[in-house]
Amino acid sequence: MTAVAVEEPGLLGARGVQAAVTGIGVVAPGGVGTEAWWAAVLRGDNAIRPLTRFDASGLPARLAGEVAGFDDEEHIPSRLLPQTDRVTRLALAAAGEALDDAGLDPARLPDYAVGVITANAAGGFEFGQRELQALWSRGSRHVGAYQSFAWFYAANSGQISIRHGLRGPSGVVVSEQAGGLDALAQARRQIRKGVQAVVTGGADSTLCPWGWTAHLAAGGMSTSEDPGRAYLPFDEDASGHVVGEGGALFVLEDADAARARGATVHGVVAGCAATFDPAPGAGGPRLRTAAELALADAGITPAEVDVVFADAAGDRAADRAEAQALAALFGPYGIPVTAPKAMTGRLLSGGSAVDLAAALLSLRDQVVPPTAGTARVAADCPVDLVTGTPRPARLRTALVLARGRGGFNAATVVTAAP
Repeated sequence: MTAVAVEEPGLLGARGVQAAVTGIGVVAPGGVGTEAWWAAVLRGDNAIRPLTRFDASGLPARLAGEVAGFDDEEHIPSRLLPQTDRVTRLALAAAGEALDDAGLDPARLPDYAVGVITANAAGGFEFGQRELQALWSRGSRHVGAYQSFAWFYAANSGQISIRHGLRGPSGVVVSEQAGGLDALAQARRQIRKGVQAVVTGGADSTLCPWGWTAHLAAGGMSTSEDPGRAYLPFDEDASGHVVGEGGALFVLEDADAARARGATVHGVVAGCAATFDPAPGAGGPRLRTAAELALADAGITPAEVDVVFADAAGDRAADRAEAQALAALFGPYGIPVTAPKAMTGRLLSGGSAVDLAAALLSLRDQVVPPTAGTARVAADCPVDLVTGTPRPARLRTALVLARGRGGFNAATVVTAAP
């Protein structure tokens, strides 16, 4: 279990090796599968709905971004169903799609050529809840052996590794919303050390009573009952966020090796960085520093960035801080900014991974997806927020930002395939 805080550019391995994304798999609110989800994003479909996975009628927050239409039996072998939580099933589906998209068959590669590094912030909450209920209502003999690992943060990495025979360097990163980007940075290190490929990204699912209790206790959730007005990043009326489930997994490879085998390169991970906010009273947020370090690691200036995928907390103070950091980097209203997560909710570790998928697809299709819901950008948020409909644009470089509870900041620069 690893929490990453890399602040100096150039510590990510041999600079001569480019890490390319050759496979994308998405299971998120709005669509199961990358293209289905992306089409929903470009349509501006809001996937936030009243919770259906449990009865939340007596709770102050009752909206969520659920992955609708995901039939576990269609995506997961029956033997795995008793030993996996919902989040692991979502991660297995995304990993399978990513490997298929990359055209990578691990069985044809040396034993230790491919690793797995994923991010997961909450573990298997729903699985753990069921086992605890069995313990207290029926006794210890009714708690299954799978409880020993199915709840754990590393279950996603482990199950993906077992299913696909991936025996290379592997691990798990725990840094909440920043996790998807932090896992990618770890995977990039391994590519630069000579590992042939890494399955990486993030996923979370906490839409159960136990998980929901934790979210409510943490605070910051919107109590609006209107799905279209509940999560409004950078809006004058922003009043909190909505929680969602799902995520995205990628296949990361040495760019030269990927091209040599004829793989399609979706984009290159050009820069990564992470910072950690100081204790209250000891200094301000360090999201801007993370962005600056990622740009320095990529060897580019702010003027070369074409679009920013914002963290977009949906909290007035946090949105203002992010907007001012962006204005300091790019100038007020100086660059298109978007937050497609407004259609899905915040997906914990899966959120920044899904944003990375959106960034890569934006580079492919030369379009900036909209931020749904937000109608009146606050005056103290001087950003050129893309709202309403997608905005065609010439895109070569994207910056993806994420902040996790507890002070984690992460930034990733991706560039279009040469």
